[in-house]
Amino acid sequence: MTTGPPPPGTALLDLAGLGLDRGAHLLLDRALRALPPGGRLAVSGTDPALVAHLAAWCRREGHPMSAAPPGDAPVRAHVVRGTGGADRLRGAERAGDPRAGRVTGRAPLHWGLAARGALVEAGGPRLPFAVTDRDTAWTDLAPRLYRQAAAAQWDPLTAVPWQTPFTLPDEVEAAVVQVMTYLVENEQAALVVPARLLVQVHPHFREVLQLLAVQAADEARHVEVFTRRALLKGGVMGTSSAGGRASLATLLAEPDFSIASFLLSVLGEGSFLSLLTFLDRHAPDPVTRRISRLVRQDEARHVAFGLGHLEHRAGVDPRLRGRLRAAVERRHDVLADTAGLNRDVFDALVLLAAGSWEPEAIARGWQAVRRLRTEMDEGRRHRLSRLGFPDDDAAALSALHTRNFM
Repeated sequence: MTTGPPPPGTALLDLAGLGLDRGAHLLLDRALRALPPGGRLAVSGTDPALVAHLAAWCRREGHPMSAAPPGDAPVRAHVVRGTGGADRLRGAERAGDPRAGRVTGRAPLHWGLAARGALVEAGGPRLPFAVTDRDTAWTDLAPRLYRQAAAAQWDPLTAVPWQTPFTLPDEVEAAVVQVMTYLVENEQAALVVPARLLVQVHPHFREVLQLLAVQAADEARHVEVFTRRALLKGGVMGTSSAGGRASLATLLAEPDFSIASFLLSVLGEGSFLSLLTFLDRHAPDPVTRRISRLVRQDEARHVAFGLGHLEHRAGVDPRLRGRLRAAVERRHDVLADTAGLNRDVFDALVLLAAGSWEPEAIARGWQAVRRLRTEMDEGRRHRLSRLGFPDDDAAALSALHTRNFM
């Protein structure tokens, strides 16, 4: 606190018994900030080490200081405000708009991990984020989708009725296990891709990072529940096809943010929305049905983010659709010699839809899986149309999508 009227041209700060080893520097710094460079501050206080500690602090902060002569008591020292603080912030800049909600068009690498809107001191490392342009990753939906995602998190332990008793014929249970095995493999790819994209994005676009982080957490949860359902009745996991793994490997190999989002979220996870609806409709037990519904809610949000981003990007980059088309064609060519969907998975889906081994039931199951493929195709064409592809282009690109669904 300040005591008495200061001498002309000098401010007075009384630290009482507070020492610099217990926080007095906060009061000193506050008092000096109120002075212009060259302004004088008379410091009094009863801490025995005050003068020695004050001398060291002033040297570090760039403020000239001298011990007061005995005749100046109770003043212990005189401090002249230096330019150290101003020098430290010379060349500093705001990381975008001071209002933290405003997103700049391009985030320089030297902003590093600074909070959006913070005053960034000059110097410091340039962190190598690949995505520094707002339009490369952004969608105006990101803040709202993140809030929805954070509110919609569910606990695998309590959200799924694991203890509900049910018994399935061995072959039906085996079909469920095979489908769950397939889903685990695909969801592991869907976990790795957003995690890989996340580390590319400059933290200035934090809502995109937050959304991708929740998306990865969603997929980790999906892997957990699909694995738990597969092993629920004491069985072992099903088969993994070479063609399926080759298809997923192409997703992991795509370095471009927008193209990776397109292949995963718009085409792959978009097709999985139809698959999860199919499993909900034909689930032979309450656990499988509940899992399918919970996962579909998450996947719908992932698709919404992918579409929202690509709609935004297409609005500012007229070449984007050509690049997306080329990516689909390139992926199709890479996978042309693979077997596509795991035959065990296809047969398992037929059996789940059939519900029995009666010829008429198998025929119904077969037709149901054919309808599933048609629904997937229609969904992809609809999403491609939203991105501005003409109907004939949308149909052609949808037909080129991997037979592995994802």
